[in-house]
Amino acid sequence: MLTRFAPSPTGLLHLGHAFSALTAWDAARRAGGRFLLRIEDLDTARCRPEFETAIDEDLRWLGLSWTEPVMRQSERSAAYAHALGRLAALGVLYPCRCTRRDIQAALSAPQEGAGKPAPVYPGTCRGRPMAERGPGDALRIDLGRALSLVGTRLPAFTETGPIHAGTHRPDPGRLVAELGDVVLARRDIGTSYHLAVVVDDAAQGITDVVRGEDLFSVTPLHVLLQAL
Repeated sequence: MLTRFAPSPTGLLHLGHAFSALTAWDAARRAGGRFLLRIEDLDTARCRPEFETAIDEDLRWLGLSWTEPVMRQSERSAAYAHALGRLAALGVLYPCRCTRRDIQAALSAPQEGAGKPAPVYPGTCRGRPMAERGPGDALRIDLGRALSLVGTRLPAFTETGPIHAGTHRPDPGRLVAELGDVVLARRDIGTSYHLAVVVDDAAQGITDVVRGEDLFSVTPLHVLLQAL
């Protein structure tokens, strides 16, 4: 078993972070496996070295240890660019210049109030070829095309936590309806959480992931990216 804890150094650890780290570390220890620390520092505007230092100190105070060098996402731009190149070659990426206001207008939903889930992208730019990509464009995955390409190779995943325990096979229709064509490369940083976490987990050979309930709904997307 190989687990990891991947915090963003945008602030100090809270109890939820500590619980997640301890759970991942203990699972690896009990299985005779390894535990890794990864720093998700893509948000350069908010990430601070003093927070990374504090995270390191807090984890060691909790009794956690790791033997391999810490991976930092800010040093992995070439790996993310390579992954995007592979996805582009498969024909499942397209450039998008839409702003959040554009998306809201396209959905014609002025009645939506604060606190509502983010709207599913309506596919405004889906027909644009990669050759039209400009410096201000993000890159989105054509989710329907990606699912068709993977077909029956889309694997299931197993949850061992108390809320969603069991084996789950992603539902393509639900994935398209609830997530849509998500951004895989933001216009400002050239990647995204979804792409980076999948690429990094694969690079490090992570076998088991401890994550919050808030990320359960996007796990099928990550499984799809792994299959691609």
